[in-house]
Order: sequence, then C-alpha cells, then structure tokens
Amino acid sequence: MMLTRGRARFGVLVPFTNTNLEPDMALLCPEGVSLHVARLGGYDQDEIPDAAQMHGLGAADLDEPLRLLQGVRPDVILYGCTSATLTHGLAFDRALAERIRAESGARTVTAAGALVHALKVLNVDRIGFASPYVAAINDMATGFLSEAGIQTVARSDVEGELDNYGQGELDPDAVFELGLAADHADAQAVVLSCTDMRSVEVITRLEQALGKPVITSNQAMMFQAMQLCGIELGASKYASGYGQIMEGVGHGV
Repeated sequence: MMLTRGRARFGVLVPFTNTNLEPDMALLCPEGVSLHVARLGGYDQDEIPDAAQMHGLGAADLDEPLRLLQGVRPDVILYGCTSATLTHGLAFDRALAERIRAESGARTVTAAGALVHALKVLNVDRIGFASPYVAAINDMATGFLSEAGIQTVARSDVEGELDNYGQGELDPDAVFELGLAADHADAQAVVLSCTDMRSVEVITRLEQALGKPVITSNQAMMFQAMQLCGIELGASKYASGYGQIMEGVGHGV
C-alpha cells in the first residue's frame, strides 16, 4: 500500500494559471510526503508573461497565500515559479527564500534556486538552456545562471510568444524537441526551465537521447526538498525514474 502521508509535508506556492506544477509534483513525490498548495497572483492572466509580468509576480505580496499555507505547518515550502525570480536576479531569489523561511519557520526552496543547487550538486558549470519564455526572460535567465557561475553555451527559444496557457499546453514531444535543440557538445547538462512546462515527462527520454543529465524546474525543486528532509534518493518508485539526479547518479548521494 502506498504511504501518502506522515513523512513530511511540502507546501507549494504556485502561479494561479499554472496547470502542470501540481501534476508534476504528484509524479515526483516520494512515499509518505503530502503536498499542500496555495495559489499566487500578481500578474495578468490575459497578458503575455513577459519580463514585466514576471517581475511583477516576483514582487507580489505573499502575505495571504503564505499565511494560508502555514496552516498545514509544512516542513518545506516550495516557491513554484522560476521566471518570477530569474527576472529579479540571484540576490533577490536568495532574499525571497530567506523571507519565506523567516516568516513561516519552514525550510524553503525556490524554483530558480533549485536549478542552481542541482547543477552545483552535479558539478556542472556549462549548460544548454531551454524554456517557453519570451527571449528577454531567457536573456535574464542566462544572466542569473551566470551570476551563479554557470555558463550557458547553447539556448533554445520557442517560436513567437506563448501566453500563460500556451506555455503549459506545449505537449511533451514539443518539449523534447526544445530540449534537443538546446544541446551542445560543450554542455555538461541541459536545463528545461519553467514550472508550467511539461518537462518532467520527457526527462528520461531526453537523457537517453543526449547522454547527459537533464534538470527541470519541478524536478530540481523536489530534489532539493527531499534533501532538506533527509529523504533517500532512489528509495521510492514515486520519486525515481525522473532523471539521473533523482537516482543519486553523479553526485554521491
């Protein structure tokens, strides 16, 4: 019988139009961990999620969703939007994590910070980068990673500009092709950034095609949250099968 609670509680802050983070967390979640979600506003659902919109989300008031989420006394809180802090920079991302931790008493993971953490664990400093973002946000994202000591040697952008729902509606085959296009001989890993892109479903397929690790926003958040709670990697079928990093490959965990 699957153990659905009792080991840890993960609280998740998710943008209100995001439809894929919660299903991904359910796929990735190890036995005994329960998920508890609060939704975030601070942007216009009918506008293209450009740098200004995502900058606004990152700066939005968290008091009410954070207060409600604290009602379940989570062990870890995951801030589930990558571009919201990528557009502000590395110092902002770290300050936001510290603020959530101070206000909630819970250990805290941000999506952007989790990407950096996963790459550091794998000793990766050269990547291929792909996302459904507008080009300006991708510029900010690669700058954010550069601040953290990670060089983007190749990048794959989507054609045109996807709206808030278009990002989540990219099917796994389209995400797979986006990841393939981001690869480069000098890249040690490929990063698929965005908590609303269906990246988790193609991790294993893409790793097999590329012969290198693939890191996604939601996978990286779950990996770091599991580490913070001392949950053994690869010990549960519910958290395994989603990339080398979740199996403890290449980092001695």
